[in-house]
Amino acid sequence: MTTMPTFSARVLENVARVLVGKEDVTRLALAGVLAGGHVLLEDAPGTGKTMLARALAASLGLTFRRVQFTPDLLPGDVTGVSVYRPASGTFEFVPGPIFTGVLLADEINRATPKTQSALLEAMGEGQVTESGVTHRLPAPFVVIATQNPVEHEGTYRLPEAQLDRFLLRLSVGYPTLEEEVRLLDRLQGEHPIHTLEAVTTPAELLAAQREVREIFVSVDVRRYVAGLVRRTREHPVVALGGGPRASLALQGTAQALAWQAGRRFVTPDDVQRAAVGALAHRLSLNIEARLQGQGASSVVQDVLNAEPVPVEGHTEGDLQATLDGPAGGPPARAGRAGG
Repeated sequence: MTTMPTFSARVLENVARVLVGKEDVTRLALAGVLAGGHVLLEDAPGTGKTMLARALAASLGLTFRRVQFTPDLLPGDVTGVSVYRPASGTFEFVPGPIFTGVLLADEINRATPKTQSALLEAMGEGQVTESGVTHRLPAPFVVIATQNPVEHEGTYRLPEAQLDRFLLRLSVGYPTLEEEVRLLDRLQGEHPIHTLEAVTTPAELLAAQREVREIFVSVDVRRYVAGLVRRTREHPVVALGGGPRASLALQGTAQALAWQAGRRFVTPDDVQRAAVGALAHRLSLNIEARLQGQGASSVVQDVLNAEPVPVEGHTEGDLQATLDGPAGGPPARAGRAGG
């Protein structure tokens, strides 16, 4: 693996020029991209959601388009439309802003469900179908969406099918006092986002995504992942638990975190660090829990406390023997993350 030692460090350091003290959420957001998924940033206004998306896109060398989601936004405003050309007597497809490397769907919950659903095919299959013709999106392709969790007037709640397409839901959070002082000092002049340069290329990102999919996941860790998701379905306050896509998302994010750490295998710690971001937004709580103010994140924490953690027994030599197979055959490979 040639890109693993420095790729993550370069991106994290570059994004830190724009966002102060947000290494943890940046690492998780980058893990979502490395796992081939999409990321939902849910937090109060002014916490840096848009800056995180812009900084990641710039650092990765990806083209970036921003769409401000509003109630009057139409699906074709995002995906593109067919335009009649009188000179040729034919229809020509004019691509929308979704044909980019990173699409920032800003305040996604302000758009109508019809416009929100226009993203489903693109996020799930990497393509757009218009007038019966399928158009492939560029690779890599990432949707980073934002929404305000405390404002409900003029918004449309994201349905479960839409939420399930996001690999991770993350919160940027408020800075500490010292971080905010540093932020004020750093942004007193020109904003660094305007001069932020790429530290990788799209080709490097695609290579990194392939390497992430090769990160080894033992049978015990797979059972741990599946056990955690199964417990979300059985939790007494959960009306709808995580499905198989939740298991894929949790495993894929854990693989990406292991890759960022320079390891070739996933540990239970990787799974635990990914759990809230990968699972909480996929859970629907019953009405009693919602009335009591219980959140899905606390349910995930309950699940983590209840599920037995597998004992780590791998050494580097044991791992290499497993990867090589009993007779030098192909290694056991993990599945791709859902997105």
